[in-house]
Amino acid sequence: MYYVVMKSNDIRRNLATEQYLMNQKNFDEPLLLFYIEKPCIIVGRNQNTYEEINQKYIEDNHITVTRRLSGGGGIYQDLGNLCFSFVVDADSEQFGDFKSFTQPIVDALHEMGATSAEVSGRNDMLVAGKKFSGNAMYTKNGKTFSHGTLSWNVDLDVLTQALNVPADKIASKGIKSIRQRVTNLKDHVNPEYQNMSTEEFRDVLLLNLFNAKSLPEIADREYQLTAADEQAIDKIFNDLYSNWDWVYGKSPKSTIQKRKHFDFGTIDARLLIENGKIANVKFYGDFFGSGDANDLAEKLAGTIYDREHLAAALEPIDTTPYFTGIPKTELVELLAQ
Repeated sequence: MYYVVMKSNDIRRNLATEQYLMNQKNFDEPLLLFYIEKPCIIVGRNQNTYEEINQKYIEDNHITVTRRLSGGGGIYQDLGNLCFSFVVDADSEQFGDFKSFTQPIVDALHEMGATSAEVSGRNDMLVAGKKFSGNAMYTKNGKTFSHGTLSWNVDLDVLTQALNVPADKIASKGIKSIRQRVTNLKDHVNPEYQNMSTEEFRDVLLLNLFNAKSLPEIADREYQLTAADEQAIDKIFNDLYSNWDWVYGKSPKSTIQKRKHFDFGTIDARLLIENGKIANVKFYGDFFGSGDANDLAEKLAGTIYDREHLAAALEPIDTTPYFTGIPKTELVELLAQ
């Protein structure tokens, strides 16, 4: 087995690196990747980005959002999370068999003292009955990667605010909130490991997986990216993972409701979002206005659905005739929240 420790803390570049190494490089043995990110949310290939995230919170807190190639649910990561990925020949593993990839991680965690760590359900890992890892899988051109998260010291309070977790998903776990369901690994390993940084945790895990005592011992197993590799990765980064159309525009058609009571009445907006843009919007409520709100709705059609573009579209429009007494800034905030 070979391994790569990614130097970037940008989830978009790390996913681009993973994709490049899977599709453009042929290794004669399985490949193990480790990467650590600044605060970010990664939605699954088939998810609606707008429904998965707290848009205002992620904008206010400068949290990067991107979409991955694999399916599964949205996840939050920060510098307290360690990601791992195994890249193998597709015919060597059955698609969807997460346990074959995650069991070596669980075994390594047992060695560190987290003896209750286990593979659970479809694609999770639990310790003391709480989730610390979610996993997803993707296959193409004879190669498969299975990647997952390892919450070492993640800010769980941010996680609960940044993600919109459907109530039915929480209820199916028999809990009242996502905060009750998740935990950090550092709280469950032996005391000598509990003060390690995420990078130190990564190295201990790496040595355990290779059954080695020091990194120099496995130096010949590490693949170093070349200048040509970096250039190819740059292209994938720009074309896909930092591309608005991939992150938001690929979201399936959806109807979003935004409702708020103001001093001068209630606005209940129903927005039809298609390819990341407003296809249609209807305004309901007990607000007052001399104009027809449907006229304003027509002017918003085709606008990219985020705060910046909504503000730009409304900037030259006097909204007072449509919503008397309700400031334009408040209208933008309502629609974009």
